Amino acid sequence: MPAGEAFLIDPLTRPATRAIESGGVSDVDEDAAALLARDRRYMARAIDAAESARAAGEVPVGAVLVRGDEVIATGFNHPIGAHDPSAHAEMAALRAAAQSLQNYRLPGCELYVTLEPCLMCAGAIMHARIARVVFGAHDPKTGACGSVVDAFANPQLNHHTHVAGGVLETECGDALRAFFAHRRRTIREQRAAAAAHAQACVPKQPV
Repeated sequence: MPAGEAFLIDPLTRPATRAIESGGVSDVDEDAAALLARDRRYMARAIDAAESARAAGEVPVGAVLVRGDEVIATGFNHPIGAHDPSAHAEMAALRAAAQSLQNYRLPGCELYVTLEPCLMCAGAIMHARIARVVFGAHDPKTGACGSVVDAFANPQLNHHTHVAGGVLETECGDALRAFFAHRRRTIREQRAAAAAHAQACVPKQPV
């Protein structure tokens, strides 16, 4: 790379942009670093919310909705406990924020979520007019921010939400991996216990 040239990522857009620097740290660098620090701070809050889901036996996904420097609402994944297929962390945060602000539109707000939103949540985010969504771990099975589909990249939609992904991705992903590893281990132990119990109940043949 030639001296004085750097590649900078604008967190509010997907593509990388190239900036030619005259030397030293640019204002763009400083702004990007400040935004990244802010994103990490609020994503840490979303990780805390995800812990509430894990404690309830739900897949640990958490969300925080922010306006300026104010946390308006938090939410965590709880479709099993609520008997509600729409009870994702993002949906819970959007509902709580709408009630708090007494408005179904949430312009100027940012949504932080530990897992890439699905299509359902992406639709709700756009209907709420969220300005920006920041997610942690990518979801290769249902992610709607580019992993499976990119709902936010469709130019025909009348609202365009900026997307940034991969913030505290390792921490967010580790929480999910640990949860599913524990679930698989529990299932194996339950099956082994059931098999042992069934074996113990089999009458022994006389010698």
